[in-house]
Amino acid sequence: MRNRRIAIALGHDALGTTLPEQQKAAKRAAKAVADLVQDDCEVVITHSNGPQVGMIHTAMSEFHRLYKNYTATPMAVCSAMSQGYIGYDLQQAIRSELVGRGVFRTVSTLLTQVTVDPYDDAFYHPTKIIGRVMSEAEAEEEEKKGNHVTPVEGGFRRIVPAPTPIEIVELDAINALMDADQIVIAAGGGGIPVLQQGKRLKGASAVIEKDLIAGLLADGVNADRLIILTDVECVYKSFGTDKQEPLHMLSCAQAEQYKKDGEFGEGNMKPKIETAIRFIGDSNTRSVLITRLDTIKEAMLGQTGTIIRK
Repeated sequence: MRNRRIAIALGHDALGTTLPEQQKAAKRAAKAVADLVQDDCEVVITHSNGPQVGMIHTAMSEFHRLYKNYTATPMAVCSAMSQGYIGYDLQQAIRSELVGRGVFRTVSTLLTQVTVDPYDDAFYHPTKIIGRVMSEAEAEEEEKKGNHVTPVEGGFRRIVPAPTPIEIVELDAINALMDADQIVIAAGGGGIPVLQQGKRLKGASAVIEKDLIAGLLADGVNADRLIILTDVECVYKSFGTDKQEPLHMLSCAQAEQYKKDGEFGEGNMKPKIETAIRFIGDSNTRSVLITRLDTIKEAMLGQTGTIIRK
């Protein structure tokens, strides 16, 4: 009988923004991962990349602006860069934490592509803001290239679509590495969105919602539990009001009803709840834990956080 499989989704708050912040955050995440490994869990990790991919895209766009002989860097390539950049820090931190505990385990980061539908409605309604603030003239140039821009304070910024992920291309490799007792970091930043064009996979100028890929990854490795680390200790009813109430245990039916009642924010908790319900499905054994990185140990013991089961 295999050990428990745990999929961990590290949100923005669990990773920081700048390089020093990210390195410190990676060390904190490493302690939580090491605790799970020492509890005989098989672990796969996915992560956010919002600030990081924005920084990379801005830097590469600025480089192209200053040096016209260098071509602009596609969004898919920026996503790949962010996977390597974040994966490197996580790999180093997790390995060091484990070695310090006398545990020797390989940690691997896998550049991960995710297929999307070219006819996804999201491509016609881009919503995700990326890159630096541009002048009106620069924004017009972007639109001539076929890109989309939106007005922001001080100018314009580019916006890209967020299509629904269909399939993780490297899923077999992820499972093979986990079967070989490795800790795997995969599908970072939602994965690199790609379009199937005959035998070729073409990078798409898009981003994928991190909660959606977390559920798809957890399902693909047949995880027993998905841990979603976010900026709140647990899920709340009437969040942000004087009637705020923690919800420590939820069935899928209860979570669905609270969602219908509008208890969960559109851009923050609602997609996490939807991911949880979709991942658990009809399973009586799968569960989802939602909490903060700094409370994960207590949450695993049932002392805080929110557990969702069928």
